[in-house]
Amino acid sequence: MKEAAPKSSYELAMERLRQKDRESGAVERSATDEQKTAIAELRRVYAAKQAEREILHQASLRKAADPESLAALEEDYRRERERVSAERDRKIEEIRNK
Repeated sequence: MKEAAPKSSYELAMERLRQKDRESGAVERSATDEQKTAIAELRRVYAAKQAEREILHQASLRKAADPESLAALEEDYRRERERVSAERDRKIEEIRNK
């Protein structure tokens, strides 16, 4: 009889999470093809939005002169990235829950 290869910590963690879900009564369901397509398109759109913001941010950095304005630009860019990511994640969750 062949021995199974050792499992990675990721695989072990996923097994524990699946076991916890089974014990709590959570139902595991996979996304439909339509949902997968919609999620993939949404990810492409938001990746493009992030890329656009990155380009605009780099242009702003080149124009900035003093350290305070650089720090403000960096903070604004970080907040905007977080906002866009949160919006994307929220919309993906909506698609999954349909």
